[in-house]
Amino acid sequence: MKKKVGVHRVADLAKVSIGTVDRALHGRAGINEKTRERVLRIAHELGYEPNLAARALSKSRTDIRIGVCLPREIHFFYDQLWEGIYDEVRRYRDYGIDFLFRPVPELGGEVEPLKKMLRGGVHGIILTAGRPAEITPLINAAEDKGVRVVCVSTDAPDSKRSSIVCVEPRLNGLLAGELMAKFVPAKAKVAIVTGMLRTENHAKKCEGFSEAFPQFSPTGRIAEVIEGHEDEEECRRKVHDLLVRVPDLAGIYVNTVNCLPVFGALEARGMSAKVKLITTDLFHEMVPYFESRMICASIYQRPYQQGRNAVNAIAEHLTHNVPLAATNYLNPSIVLQSNLYHFREIKQAQQAAEKESAAS
Repeated sequence: MKKKVGVHRVADLAKVSIGTVDRALHGRAGINEKTRERVLRIAHELGYEPNLAARALSKSRTDIRIGVCLPREIHFFYDQLWEGIYDEVRRYRDYGIDFLFRPVPELGGEVEPLKKMLRGGVHGIILTAGRPAEITPLINAAEDKGVRVVCVSTDAPDSKRSSIVCVEPRLNGLLAGELMAKFVPAKAKVAIVTGMLRTENHAKKCEGFSEAFPQFSPTGRIAEVIEGHEDEEECRRKVHDLLVRVPDLAGIYVNTVNCLPVFGALEARGMSAKVKLITTDLFHEMVPYFESRMICASIYQRPYQQGRNAVNAIAEHLTHNVPLAATNYLNPSIVLQSNLYHFREIKQAQQAAEKESAAS
């Protein structure tokens, strides 16, 4: 009775249906982001949370195991993704669900851990597909056995995976291309710094940028696309060499979170005030580069929410037979200097600094 009253009260105050409240509380599709945020805020203010444990324990099956295989590096992005996963896992462990964590050092190292998880008898898997061509046969074998696979952050689009949770990468690139055209002059030469073009997420961002930039800057030109392979030293060296070859470069789109070596190369060449940057995501070390206006904008991929949505989707499917959406795309946000301090990562860094200051 308490749950029923709570749901109705949230719905009344939010001026939405009970079904919409349910979708918001459980991170499901079919609801726009503003409505979701309003429902969650009202639920929080009322102190209401759905009794997920009771729902799960009403099911006869409580021996569910979900494997999680994500990179640790680059930690600026993956720490946030892991945090979202851990926060959602805490809710579902009360069900009797067992989560098997198999982190890998970096993107692309998922093949062997995935094989081990399949031998270990999991019912669902959350993973990043850093090497989609190599991992597709394993995903297909898992799905054929009834093991549901949810990709997060980057996709294996030719596989039988059940779902993908990410910010739509081509849209990310389209936004960056349009923004870059507004920040650089006519006839400007720009470049793309990516991680690995074999990775679907990175390749689609390049595709989107390469489509949008010429559209909004007809006389501009994309001089080069550089693969940094998420290696800081390799990325710094390649960008440094690019700046030597193209001394009149006007802009760089960094489509992974690995932007610090790009800053280093620009500063080493004395070009930090000349080259405009569109970056990806956000972490505290980027703040000085926003304030100095080296970074014009960053495309924020909401890694924490990606992690939460991935766990929620597969757990709800395995415990309540909720259908898995083939695509679960989050809307990207554009970070500018004016809204920089409104984002989760910067707020966290500020709070940590304040606690450290108070302790000392």
